[in-house]
Amino acid sequence: MGKLTRIGMDTSKSVFQLHGVDDDEQPVLKRKLRRQDLNKFFGSLPRLRIGMEACGASHHWARELQALGHEVVLIPPQYTKPYVDRGKNDAADAEAICEAMSRPKVQRRFVPPKTLDQQALQMLMVVRNGLVKRRTQVCNAIRGHAAEFGLVSAKGLYRVEELLAKVEQRQEMPELAREMFKVLLKVMNVSPAAGPVAARAQRIANTPALLCKPFCKAVLDIVRPPWLRNLLIIRFLHRRELLFPLALRAYEDGAPF
Repeated sequence: MGKLTRIGMDTSKSVFQLHGVDDDEQPVLKRKLRRQDLNKFFGSLPRLRIGMEACGASHHWARELQALGHEVVLIPPQYTKPYVDRGKNDAADAEAICEAMSRPKVQRRFVPPKTLDQQALQMLMVVRNGLVKRRTQVCNAIRGHAAEFGLVSAKGLYRVEELLAKVEQRQEMPELAREMFKVLLKVMNVSPAAGPVAARAQRIANTPALLCKPFCKAVLDIVRPPWLRNLLIIRFLHRRELLFPLALRAYEDGAPF
């Protein structure tokens, strides 16, 4: 049996599948590990290269394994799929990861593991996007229900309050319907524009040490909507690159930060 040089690991919630090869690309390791045994197992191994798909919790495990002295690479899932040469299961996925991470074409697509701070920034953006979507859904629900009682209003988020005022003024409106509109209003008020999510994003984007960077200066000079400035600066922190397509897509939605 040759020396173990490379391991592909298929992650899951509780049981992880490993596939390792030696210098001659011959399989020397095929086993399953439970979550609680992972650090102990890799802590007993000499430094080697470990590959995983860039998916849920992979960045956490990348940091854990890097702390043990190993080199960790993350591969976008679409680049491992071509190397699955039989029915899809955990063992086949681990073997495909191990194979893909050795290919020069795939190596150019490796995803750098995120730090804890980058993960937190990503969470901030995901929470903000989720709140915007939920607010839009609730606004549409209010408009739809009001239309069933013959009440309509013009487009725009600020028009919803006018619509709710019409609901209160309608004498024949059933009391149960009034209560349901009030419930929807409470849900709608949990919005990123007025909540702590936007305030936190504003504080991060206005950090003096960050605003002196050339890219952030350009954003302040060129971009007018404050919420779009925050989005671009935080994305710059998170990915260290300019994600204009995502920002422009958010700008077209017209949702205030």
